[in-house]
Amino acid sequence: MVKQLKQRYNYQGKYYTLPELRKFVRFEGSKNILGSVIVTTKTGIPVKIVIVHNRNKKSECLYLLSTDCSLSDGEIVRIYGNRWSIECFFKASKSFLKLGTEFQSRTYDAMVSHTAIVFTRYTILEWIRRNENDEKTYGELFFMFCEDIQDMDLTNALQSLMALFVEHISTLSADITACIKSKVTDWMNSQAAFIQALFRNICWES
Repeated sequence: MVKQLKQRYNYQGKYYTLPELRKFVRFEGSKNILGSVIVTTKTGIPVKIVIVHNRNKKSECLYLLSTDCSLSDGEIVRIYGNRWSIECFFKASKSFLKLGTEFQSRTYDAMVSHTAIVFTRYTILEWIRRNENDEKTYGELFFMFCEDIQDMDLTNALQSLMALFVEHISTLSADITACIKSKVTDWMNSQAAFIQALFRNICWES
């Protein structure tokens, strides 16, 4: 979407402002789309300007500019209509899911991984919102799930995870189980005292 500032567009050898271009557009009968006109910028780039009604202020029009002049008026309006969803997506990702600010790294792979994790979290929130027809915003959903996670402190979470791990390795063969137990024991002994205390009562017997 372009706004009228000081720019002029070349149409049939003369330069016009956006409101002045409106008189060259023929009304095609569409409810919202007035029409379009192909012009060139001062640098000689051909562009297509689609003029549509402003639903918020009927006395004004909105001007959508596309460098792809082969697109139809309706397709240009449809593509622009997707922009609001994209803006909401980035707003939620940056404000609540900390896209780009959760950690700092100069490694390209790390940034790709971080972006993938943020987008995955957003996808889960969006799936929950759609599946339950939830009227909450992404921010409310995000903080709601944060509160659910905070109900279980780190101590209980680690103990539950280790208990689940011990339960599942008991179903493996004796050789593999013995190897895993040895590695886990070595790992525990290398940890700080408070972490060792969390797993002091682990029973390796099934």
